[in-house]
Amino acid sequence: MPHTCFPPGVLDSLGELLSLLHEDDLLILTADHRNGPTHTGTGHTRERVPFLAWSSSMKGCGRLDDAPSFAVIGATIADNFGVPMPEVTIGSSILDKLTQTI
Repeated sequence: MPHTCFPPGVLDSLGELLSLLHEDDLLILTADHRNGPTHTGTGHTRERVPFLAWSSSMKGCGRLDDAPSFAVIGATIADNFGVPMPEVTIGSSILDKLTQTI
């Protein structure tokens, strides 16, 4: 069941956080994958996770295509810090998509 409202103070705190970030900072917010409403196990299901990214250096905004894996988040963070990904990784960075005008 998706959240329909934020707990008290969350949006104010987010505004405070954004005001502290520098031009070259990248903020990524995401959440747990959860499980389908009828699933009784602990394995991954069809549920998607939010991926919100913000930087004052970004020129645009919008929705990106769904990624095939949650692993794009780790790959994007590694790319942002210039850390090479292991050859056996399943994630691909989307940093270039975040930094271009959407």
